[in-house]
Amino acid sequence: MDSTGAGGLLNVVDVEATCWPDAPPPGAVSEIIEIGLTVVDVAAGERVARHRILVRPARSTVSDFCTELTGLTAAEVARGVSFAEACRLLAVEHHAGIRPWASWGDYDRHQFTRQCRAAGVAYPFGWCHTNAKAVFTEAHGLRKRPGMAQALRVAGLPLEGRHHRGEDDAWNIAALVLHLAGRGAWPSTPDQRPADSWR
Repeated sequence: MDSTGAGGLLNVVDVEATCWPDAPPPGAVSEIIEIGLTVVDVAAGERVARHRILVRPARSTVSDFCTELTGLTAAEVARGVSFAEACRLLAVEHHAGIRPWASWGDYDRHQFTRQCRAAGVAYPFGWCHTNAKAVFTEAHGLRKRPGMAQALRVAGLPLEGRHHRGEDDAWNIAALVLHLAGRGAWPSTPDQRPADSWR
């Protein structure tokens, strides 16, 4: 099987970022601290690999609120790679530039766009992105777009692992992608819009 995307593989990505209960502290910005990535073979109906990249923040710190939400601690993410290295790993090891990818909503795509622009780092993904939340909403005829946990309940699927942990969320979103594919609702042609930073 061709691991570069021609074989029908899809990257499902979920990120966690530094966060606070209210506004960020002066001078701080929300930064990616974990990238969860599950590789899906849509044709075979299987999740074939799961990966996790911890990212060291440069302009913020992990708050107690963030740790409570994600389980990630400041000490843990301090051992992560730089954002630039994380983007390099996505491109080189996970074929992010040529393999279609999906996320739950557009937050993850926009967060990468903003942070790449701010850091002067090349955007690691190609243009083939699918908003899995939008596809799920339409497929199930829902009036409002559900969160991931709610969508799992609608689909009758278990929530595996810890919610708001990037690696586990990507794994669960991948299950929802396969659920949609099983219903014939997963698009064969991903959204071709370019990333915001390239407009």
